[in-house]
Amino acid sequence: MKYFKMTAVLLSAALVLISSVSFAGTLDDVKKKGFIQIGVNEGLFGFSYADEKGEWRGLDVDTARAVACAVFGAPDKLKFTPLTAQTRFTALQSGEIDLLCRNATQTLGRDSKLGLNFATVNFYDGQGFMVPKALGVTSAKELSGATICVLQGTTTEQNAADYFKKYKLAWKPVVLESTPAIQKAFFAGRCDCMTSDASQLAGLRTGASNPADYIILPERISKEPLAPAVRHGDDQWFDIVNYSVLAMIQAEEFGITSKNVDEMLNSNDPKIKRFLGVTPGNGEALGLDEKFAYNIVKHVGNYGEVYDRNVGPSTTLAIERGLNALWTEGGLMYAPPFK
Repeated sequence: MKYFKMTAVLLSAALVLISSVSFAGTLDDVKKKGFIQIGVNEGLFGFSYADEKGEWRGLDVDTARAVACAVFGAPDKLKFTPLTAQTRFTALQSGEIDLLCRNATQTLGRDSKLGLNFATVNFYDGQGFMVPKALGVTSAKELSGATICVLQGTTTEQNAADYFKKYKLAWKPVVLESTPAIQKAFFAGRCDCMTSDASQLAGLRTGASNPADYIILPERISKEPLAPAVRHGDDQWFDIVNYSVLAMIQAEEFGITSKNVDEMLNSNDPKIKRFLGVTPGNGEALGLDEKFAYNIVKHVGNYGEVYDRNVGPSTTLAIERGLNALWTEGGLMYAPPFK
């Protein structure tokens, strides 16, 4: 029996090692094919969606474009694979995609059991509830007995179950397989309430015939740090994705924008010179061009620009910065030194 147990352990270890080795060298792979295959949401306004011209837009899409700028010096070296909540991690694990930028929450289980590495958070969120105004509900604690639409394969289903159990409230989950399905069911009146990340609720609300007829309740029942993800076993690729996100955050802190980045190349600040690649070293450390951060800011913008363009107060979503503000402004966005 001990022999068979040891054999099983060794076999499992070998499979993990083979998996890690087979996916090492993602940078070389994407350079060879000339693009990065990106897993995105099948349609979430503000984060990843195809517009009327078929062009992908959103905060997650711009995050992917930042990685393309770091690798290729241009934002358009991408191909997009729309994925459901159930298929997103399998697509990454199998190598169908090189990078997942699909409003995915970092959790212990996903970091470990699923063999994923999450880069720096690109949006701090929390789970909420959306209801029709006509329901007359002002708090999630008034939802006892309600039917609630929830997306299968997400953290939201367990979070909702924990919440209703904690407050001893009855509820009837309506579990659906895709974002379009949950949106259609809710607006058709199939359920009293929809629960998801608050940002996703705001995005889905834009699909209503009259968005003003729906409200997002004030409770946030979970922490949902959303971040791009890569596979275990390729540290260089993880570093590239990680520092592509961090470059946008650091650029905002430095006051470098897509409009002034060329002027900032002449800065006398040693930190800015290193950041923009005027002083070499950072690019070489990642296996990239020295101006990788410059290219990100030039073609995509800093984090503030990306946020405001896609989900900020002047957009339909009108989401305040809150936790997604820079650390200097009371938020959580913080980049380590670029040196």
